[in-house]
Amino acid sequence: MNNLTLCLKNKVLDLNRPLVMSIINVTPDSFYATSRVGGEDGLVLAVERAIAEGCDIIDLGGYSSRLNAAEVSDEEEIKRVCDALGVIRKRWPNLPISVDTFRSKVAYEAVKHFDVDIINDISGGQIDVEMFSTVASLNVPYVLMHMRGTPQNMQQNTIYNNGIVPEMLSYFSERIELLRSLGHDKEIIIDPGFGFSKTLEQNYEVMRELERFLTFNQPLLVGVSRKSMIYKLFDTTPEEALNGTTALNMFALMHGAHLLRVHDTKAAVETVKLCEKLKTTTL
Repeated sequence: MNNLTLCLKNKVLDLNRPLVMSIINVTPDSFYATSRVGGEDGLVLAVERAIAEGCDIIDLGGYSSRLNAAEVSDEEEIKRVCDALGVIRKRWPNLPISVDTFRSKVAYEAVKHFDVDIINDISGGQIDVEMFSTVASLNVPYVLMHMRGTPQNMQQNTIYNNGIVPEMLSYFSERIELLRSLGHDKEIIIDPGFGFSKTLEQNYEVMRELERFLTFNQPLLVGVSRKSMIYKLFDTTPEEALNGTTALNMFALMHGAHLLRVHDTKAAVETVKLCEKLKTTTL
């Protein structure tokens, strides 16, 4: 499990140093209001700030995946994502970009026309049955997340009769095998899907068992940024959840995470640096 890399279109990223993936939402309804950007100027400022603060990858989303999120048509999501990609690619042609979508049409347009490096699919190819064949044909790294159902009903699917972690491991094993059978040979990034189809207690159980997801010898992504597993524990809000996010990100890094998906780039970059210092400092 050592010496993992992430092979993007224009570069190979060494995962011996964990990477920071900065969230850019071109949506009006993401759960954390500060992450929403509007207009070309707002988008450029958000990307400039993420780059200045040290991000490795931009993760662009055009459809909110929060609980009970409003439906967005394929056409509207494609327009949101492609308009934003056009702006970004004009200024940063080689910036590593991930697109957060569960729709194969969005994935295809993003990779074919804007050289997007990674497809980040919250549904693990389950909502759009064409996603796996599309990703296999595009042959780009793919974030395989664990979720049951849809963003609208995922919290009605939290019963795991055989234990949540064993069922998640079976899920990842089956989904990886299926994607590989279609000819995909790039990295499959494992995302446990914190906050998706999980109770508060289940989220922490999965976090405690994080190292078990390294068994697939694929990059491991953790996305807990300002999520309800933090602010509900303290009875606060997403706006007050940065401290908890940083604490859990450090735990994740110490237990094998290769990528952090975050709203707060500077805090995450500093957390990675501190973690690396702890791992390399000797008496």
